[in-house]
Amino acid sequence: MSKQVERLQESEKGTKISIAVYILMAGLKLAVGFFFNASSLIADGLNNFGDVISYVAMLIGMRTSRIPPDENHPYGHWKAESIASLLTSFIMILLGMQVLIDAIGNILNGELTISNPLAASVGLISATVMWGVYRYNLNLSRKTHSKGLKAVAKDNLADALTSLGTSVAIFAATFSLWWVDYVMAIIVGLIILKTGIEIASENVFSLSDGFDQELLAQYHSSIIKIEDIQQIVSLKARMYGNNIYVDITIVVNGEMSVQTSHDLTEEVEELLFKQFDVMHTDVHVEPLSMHKI
Repeated sequence: MSKQVERLQESEKGTKISIAVYILMAGLKLAVGFFFNASSLIADGLNNFGDVISYVAMLIGMRTSRIPPDENHPYGHWKAESIASLLTSFIMILLGMQVLIDAIGNILNGELTISNPLAASVGLISATVMWGVYRYNLNLSRKTHSKGLKAVAKDNLADALTSLGTSVAIFAATFSLWWVDYVMAIIVGLIILKTGIEIASENVFSLSDGFDQELLAQYHSSIIKIEDIQQIVSLKARMYGNNIYVDITIVVNGEMSVQTSHDLTEEVEELLFKQFDVMHTDVHVEPLSMHKI
């Protein structure tokens, strides 16, 4: 339990850094974007502002996940992080739709983008900063096994690419390619939508107790090699936030002592923890005689 809590606390660092960076970037992009009428820069700023809201929700979810089990939540509150991540994906989807609507509206109204080196530089600076945040959060998510922080890192990367695209669009206005700005605003909106849908899909899969079948096959392959395990009757797994819970039924010699069978269950638990970082394993033991034809 203490290791799980420590991982969540580590993950919170990345989320806090993202919140601070995105507040600064959103304010800068919106101010410069409105001043120079740069549609793609405004869209990028709105995206970052939406990210701030999403990351605050994510931070709340991470902290809620750390609450110890109680009478109403005997398995703990680990799924709070997944719920928060799902909520942020909905915010991203709505924001992406709004960016697309605004971009199409600007095209129909014929608003022109004014080329300005300052506006373009803001996009380049933002792309560089967000790439750094992406690398930091990606490495931290691998260290802490945090799906929530991994989603944040994926969003950081999308934001870095869109900010780079924004700069290209503003520079293009120098050559009277005004339409590039609107195209980039539409691309930004589509990227936001795509990222939001991907994050939503992953969290819905996890919250509905979906699990990677390939990973289950790896569990089976490792466990069956343990001496004294005759068969594996059942092997299931599910996610509680970032924690993997495994339920397994193994078959052993019916004359095995209770102490030996207990030691065998401990060996299974230790194997899954060391090789696959499984935090909780429930092992049920049955005698071979029950499964003879």
